[in-house]
Amino acid sequence: MRKIIILLGVMVSFAGIAQEKRPKLVVGIVVDQMKMEYLYRFSDDFSANGFKRLMNNGYTFHNMHYNYMPTYTAPGHASVYTGTTPATHGIVGNEWFNRSLGKEMYCTDDVSVTTIGDGTEAEGKMSPKNLLSTTITDELRLATNFKGKVIGMSLKDRGAILPAGHFANWAFWYSKTGSFVSSTFYGAKLPDWVTQYNNEKHYMPYIEKGWDLLKPIATYNESLPDDNVYESKVNGVKAVFPYNLKEMLAKADAGIIRSLPYGNDLLEDFAKKAIEKESLGKDEITDFLTVSFSSTDYVGHGQGPRSMELQDTYLRLDLTIADFLTYLDTNVGAGNYLLFLTADHAGAENVTFLKDNKYNVKNVLPADIVKGLKKFSTDTFGVDLVLDYGNYNLFFNKEIMKASGLELAKVKQSFKEYLMTQEHVKRVYTEEEILANTGNDYYLNCIAKGYDVTQNGDIIILDKPAYIEYGPTGTSHGTPYSYDTHVPCLFYGWEVKKGESHEKKEITQIAPTIAQKIKVTFPNGTEGKVLEEILK
Repeated sequence: MRKIIILLGVMVSFAGIAQEKRPKLVVGIVVDQMKMEYLYRFSDDFSANGFKRLMNNGYTFHNMHYNYMPTYTAPGHASVYTGTTPATHGIVGNEWFNRSLGKEMYCTDDVSVTTIGDGTEAEGKMSPKNLLSTTITDELRLATNFKGKVIGMSLKDRGAILPAGHFANWAFWYSKTGSFVSSTFYGAKLPDWVTQYNNEKHYMPYIEKGWDLLKPIATYNESLPDDNVYESKVNGVKAVFPYNLKEMLAKADAGIIRSLPYGNDLLEDFAKKAIEKESLGKDEITDFLTVSFSSTDYVGHGQGPRSMELQDTYLRLDLTIADFLTYLDTNVGAGNYLLFLTADHAGAENVTFLKDNKYNVKNVLPADIVKGLKKFSTDTFGVDLVLDYGNYNLFFNKEIMKASGLELAKVKQSFKEYLMTQEHVKRVYTEEEILANTGNDYYLNCIAKGYDVTQNGDIIILDKPAYIEYGPTGTSHGTPYSYDTHVPCLFYGWEVKKGESHEKKEITQIAPTIAQKIKVTFPNGTEGKVLEEILK
């Protein structure tokens, strides 16, 4: 009898081990172009239940950084969810010239699939096939024998597709028709609830009410005056409140919602509908929802980081986050979901603004860089050897070089010497120098982690700090400097203890941390470095 009791005890112990404890739902939120500094600068004007709730009751990493270059949207989303960098996962830009293919490509291009839903033909020819690594969402699907659901969504296709991974049930993104669409990679037709949602034209109430400041204008003392020279027009309209969105819509299409804070509200509304209709977090098998808020990026690019438009967008997003947390508490259950919030990159200050305040920097138009490179090539070698320049990558035309009897090594050295005479250039690295990287040169290390030898260029340019390859208004990103790499990282909910860290962390630690937290396999490209604070 005693042996039987012991045997039963052992069996119960093994059964307990087999049934690993996991949250009902994991929610990954990425805010496009969000600087960590915004959580400090706008803090006094945030509500108690949005960003502050996450920071006060969850775990805050104050010093989270991207560890590679280029810091763009597609590589950012891919790196957050794969736990590795472009050198491994292969998403080396939003769009780029591919050395192996000899042509331009887009991060989620897939000519083998077609649009489903009310979108254009081009909008739906998208899938994750260019992503070389698995994601944490993929590993959840595998760990649950494909029973746990994974759904990704964003206003941008890349913000929906890459986080959702290869095995997602669905990824949805916004069309200029005003509908959320997908591709035949995920299914033959949209779920009925998505079609019904689209037919209800949820974007129209936002257009009808227009865009004015959320709070009294005195609240916006962290921003520059409403009418300033550092802002671009918004869909052809001068960047001054209030905005008549009905007039803007008459001159454009429903895609204008992307450039408004209401794009975030629309996405949150769609996310709640997905949780309801797909029964996410309703059983004991963990589901995963990825939500990427993109309007912050459109506003940042257009009006810049010191604009009232950007501050208003974040004050509204704070309320959107608060509403979404309340919804999760009610419909999934407080303590039943694990949520993290981060960004796909940060963003630079407007360079004209810096220059006007006596910082000796400037913006350089990419077209002018290309013009200078071509002139140098013709003057030096008698032929144009520039095949392509973009994303800080310079490609040479090897066929013309061979036909002209020129040696690649000498050509590289000549171009390197020329580029080092340019005002905006700090360093120039050749392919050979990048591949021989030892890790001792911080910026070279960042470049190497973002460099895929089968796709990237013969030479990579590192601009000087604060210089920007962009126009004089708004802002951009892409460099390995802290203004582009420093992003928020907040964990909240299921078995997350309150706390904070100021130690430097890397964005590629997020995915393996979640893998350890919910006890699934690491994404296959990650180094497996984790955020131990979340696992304690």
